[in-house]
Amino acid sequence: MSWRFALTPSWIVRHVAVVLLVVAMVAAGFWQLRRLDDKREYKALVAERQQEPAAPVDEVVPFDAEVDAPGVDDVLYRTVTAEGTYAADDTVVVENRTFNSAPGAWVLTPLVLRDGRAVVVNRGFIGFTREGEIAPPPAPPLPVRVEGLLFQSQERSSFGATDADAGKLEVLARVDLDRFEAQLDREIYPAYLQLTDSDPAEPAPTAGAPQLVALGPPEPDEGPHLAYAGQWFTFSAIATGGYAILLRRIARDRGRAQERAATDAASGPDPGPAPHPGAHAA
Repeated sequence: MSWRFALTPSWIVRHVAVVLLVVAMVAAGFWQLRRLDDKREYKALVAERQQEPAAPVDEVVPFDAEVDAPGVDDVLYRTVTAEGTYAADDTVVVENRTFNSAPGAWVLTPLVLRDGRAVVVNRGFIGFTREGEIAPPPAPPLPVRVEGLLFQSQERSSFGATDADAGKLEVLARVDLDRFEAQLDREIYPAYLQLTDSDPAEPAPTAGAPQLVALGPPEPDEGPHLAYAGQWFTFSAIATGGYAILLRRIARDRGRAQERAATDAASGPDPGPAPHPGAHAA
């Protein structure tokens, strides 16, 4: 076999392109494995935090911490309780949310505790009315005892809707506790409570109105990252093996062609047909 062709400039460019492609696919595979590790860590953290007994929110959350402070991270997904009265007039909705594939919004209402401070309660998900609107139901008017999981304030990523910096909003793009607190007349805890139980319970909806559904605890899964990683590694193996087979086949064909050319050259030119014995007779 002849491999000289593989050292020509045009083929060197092909080699580099294949190597870069394989490196990119392998990197994508390892990125999926890192995402899988993140999901597993999150799943384990949620399970660990939920095993801790429920405690009053003022004993768990450092009230004077910033929303992104390490002290808040240490208590995320803990089950906490709170007793107080809803500030129903300060209810807002977080739009563009889904629940079991249905579109709708989250309903957020501050729960004012006995000391005057408040914790934001995500009371649950509500779908659209028949008129295509979001109509949050009224909060229980009496003092309530709620229980739920702590979640952190949400931040805008590189893309997504933004909220106006000033004014009192009735609709938020996300659970931005800093923005929510800016339109309240009281301080709030630096984490919000995602409702799992309420005593008394949320009022039943009126006829034809959507039901407010408590979101409950998260149910994290590992997602398809392991399968995606396997696909990327398989693609990289196919590309590497296929390219090696291609080069070997080309080298073999070129080698055979060179062997035929050498054989033809060694046998000399074709003398043509032998003259007939009587060809020169007069």
